[in-house]
Amino acid sequence: MGVSLGGVEACKGPGVPLVGLFTLRDALDRVAAPGGCGYGFIDARTVRFSPLRPAPRPQIAVRPPAPAAIETVAPLSPLIVTAGKRPVRLGSLPGGVSVIGSPQLQDTGVGETGSVSRQTAGFITTNLGAARNKILLRGLSDGTFTGRTQSTVGTYLDDLPVNYNAPDPDLRLIDVERVEVLRGPQGALYGAGSLSGIYRIVTRPPEIGAYTASAGVTVADTESGSNSYRFEGVVNVPTSAQSALRATLYHDVDGGYLDDVNLRLSNVDKTTRRGGRAAWRAELGQWEVRLGAAGQSVSSKDTQYVTLAPGGPRRANQVRETHRNRLGQTSVRISGSGDWGRFESVSGYVAHKFASRYDATLALTQFAEEGLELGLYDETSRVRMFVEDALYTGPDRGRLRWMVGLFTSNSIEEGDAELRARTANVTRSIYNEDRKDLLNEYAVYGEASYDLGGGWKAALGGRSFRTTVHTRSYVLAPAPGASRDLDRSATFSGFSPKVSLQRDLSGGGMIYVLTSEGYRAGGFNSGGLAIPPESRRVFRPDHLRNYELGATLTPFRGRLNLRTALFYDDWRNIQTDQYFSSGLSFTANIGDGRNRGVEIEAAWRATSRLTVSGNALFNEPKLRRIEPGFGIGETASLPGVPDVSFGSLVTYHRPLTTAASLMLTAETGYIGRSRLTFDPRYSPSMGGYYTGKISAQVMTDRWRAAVFVSNPWNSSSDTFAYGNPFSFGQVRQVTPQRPRTWSLALSANF
Repeated sequence: MGVSLGGVEACKGPGVPLVGLFTLRDALDRVAAPGGCGYGFIDARTVRFSPLRPAPRPQIAVRPPAPAAIETVAPLSPLIVTAGKRPVRLGSLPGGVSVIGSPQLQDTGVGETGSVSRQTAGFITTNLGAARNKILLRGLSDGTFTGRTQSTVGTYLDDLPVNYNAPDPDLRLIDVERVEVLRGPQGALYGAGSLSGIYRIVTRPPEIGAYTASAGVTVADTESGSNSYRFEGVVNVPTSAQSALRATLYHDVDGGYLDDVNLRLSNVDKTTRRGGRAAWRAELGQWEVRLGAAGQSVSSKDTQYVTLAPGGPRRANQVRETHRNRLGQTSVRISGSGDWGRFESVSGYVAHKFASRYDATLALTQFAEEGLELGLYDETSRVRMFVEDALYTGPDRGRLRWMVGLFTSNSIEEGDAELRARTANVTRSIYNEDRKDLLNEYAVYGEASYDLGGGWKAALGGRSFRTTVHTRSYVLAPAPGASRDLDRSATFSGFSPKVSLQRDLSGGGMIYVLTSEGYRAGGFNSGGLAIPPESRRVFRPDHLRNYELGATLTPFRGRLNLRTALFYDDWRNIQTDQYFSSGLSFTANIGDGRNRGVEIEAAWRATSRLTVSGNALFNEPKLRRIEPGFGIGETASLPGVPDVSFGSLVTYHRPLTTAASLMLTAETGYIGRSRLTFDPRYSPSMGGYYTGKISAQVMTDRWRAAVFVSNPWNSSSDTFAYGNPFSFGQVRQVTPQRPRTWSLALSANF
C-alpha cells in the first residue's frame, strides 16, 4: 500500500497473515489486535505502532506468585526502501539492496560516507580526505582518480543527484531516516552515472502536528593528533494544522594528525565542515507539497598521504594541498495518490563548487628547462545542474503493476586549471586551461511487473535516453607545448533495459534472477601541454551489463535475515581518468573488463538483547582486453577494489533501570589487497587492513551519552587513495588510517 510502518516491536506474538483485499485500516486492525498493540497515523503514508496501556486493576489483598518470565525474541523489524521508485519492503525488491535505518546509524555513530562502508557489502571508498573521495560498489572501479568521467555511483540526497563527475561531497548523516545502497547498474531507472549502483540518503520529513527538537555535541581526541568536535541541532515546528517545518544545522572540526617536516607544521590535515538543511511540508487532501534546501561547505587544510623515505613515512611538501567543496541544493516535490494511482514530480537545482591545490614542484621540468623553485597547481570546478523527474504509477488493481516517468537534466560545468611556478620570489603562470561543458540528458523510462500466480512475478523495465555534450576550451601552454582552442559537440542515445523474475517464499523471503544495464556518455579531452594525439582526443561511451541470481531468506520466524547474490558483470570500453607524465589529466577508454563474485549480508537477532550482522564480498575484478597504447599486461586487475572485503556488527542492549538502558556495539571491517592503478608495474600493492569501532552508550527517552573508540588497535595500514599526480611515480605515496580516536558524544531530545 506504499505505507511505512514504525514501532513494530510494540506488537507481540506471531505475525498475522493477510489474504485477500483490505482497506488500509482494516489491514492494520487485523494486524494490531492479536499483537496487543495500537497504531496511529503520523501522516498519510506513515503509521506508528505503540503498546496499549492496560486498564487500571482493582486493589486486591492477596496476589498469587508471579510466573517465571519467559524470554521471547521478536523478529527483526522490516525496513522500507524507495530507491526502486516505489515503497517496498526490504527483501522484496530483486537486486543487491542494503538499507541502514536511523536507529542503526545513531547507535553505531555513522556520520559520514566512510562509516557506511563497514556495514554494507562491497561498498568501498578511497581515503584522500573528506569530500575528496570516490565511492566504488561491487568491485567495479574505473580507477581511484576523480577527473572528467562521470561517477560510477550516483549519490542522491532524497530524490536529487548531488554529483556528476565530482568527488563524493561526503554529506553529514544527521537527522537521516535511512541510507539506501543499490548495487549493480541502475540505468533503467536512474540513467547515466549509476553504472555500478546508487548511494541514496533519505532525510527525515517534517512531522505535522509535533513540536520536537534535539541537540548534540561530540568531542574527540586523536592520538598524536589535534582534537576534534561536532555540534548539531534539529528542530521541527508545525506551521499550520496541515504543514510543518524541519531544520537541521551542524558544524564539525576534524583535527589533523599528520606533520609536515618540510613546512615545519604539525597536524596539517585539519578539516572543517558546516552545513544544514530545511524542509517544509504541507498536506492538501490527497496531495503533498514539500520544499527543501540543503547546503554544506567542507574545507581541508591538507591531504592525508605521506611518502616513504629513509627513516619511515613522512610528509615533506613545498605547499599545503588544500581542498574546498561547497554544495547547495533546492527542490520542490509534489505528490498525490488516490484510486487513480500516484503521481510525483521532483524539480531541483544543484550548485556544486570544488577546488584543489597540488604541489607540482617535482613535475616542473616537463614545463620549462630553466630552474624553477616551486610549482603550484590549482584546479576549480563549478557545476550547476537543473533536474526534473516526473513519475506516474498506475493504480494497484489486478495482477499488473506499472509506472512511467520523464526525466531531464541540464548541466553547466566550468573549470579552471592553472600551474604557477616561482623563481627568485617571482611567481608566474606557465600553464592555464579554461573549459566549459554543457550536458543535457532527456529520457523516458518505465517498469511493469506482473503477478504470474503461485508467488511468481516477472518485471520488465527500460530507459530510452538522449544525451548531448558541448565542450569549449582554451589552453595556454608554454613551448614546446602548444596553445589551442576546442569547440566540439556530440550526441549519444540508446536504450537501457532491465528484466527480472522472482518467486516470493511463504516465510517472507524470495529468490530472483535479474539482468540490468548501465551506461555513461562520451566526451572530449582538451588538456595537456601538447595537442592530444588522435587516439586521446575523444573518449567513447562505456556500457555495463549485469547478470544476477539472488535470494532473500528469513528463517527462524524472521530472527535471521539473509541476503545473497551471485553476479557476473561485463564492462565494455571502460572510461578512466589517467595522467600524462606532466601530471595533467585526460580521460581514455582503457579496454573491456569483467567482474564475477558473490555478496552476502546477514542479520541475526540471537536473543532479545543481542543482534549480530555481517557482510562480505568475494569477487574477481579483471581487465580482460586492453586498448593499444597503454602497455599493460593482459592479467591486469581493476584498481582500488580488493578480491575480498567484509564487515561485522555486534549490538548488545539491556535495561539498567526502568528509565535507562545500556547499549554496547562493536564493528569491524576488512579491506583486502589491490593496486592503485591498472598497470601493476608502477602500482604497489595496497590494502590488506582492518578498520573498526567500539562503543558504550547509556540512553533514556530524552538523553544519550556515548563513548566511541575508532581504530582501536591503532593501525597505520596503507589505505586506498591517490595522493598527488605530479609526484606519483617519483615517490611512493602512502595514506595511513586515522590513529586511534576516542570520542564522547552527548545528545538530548526536547
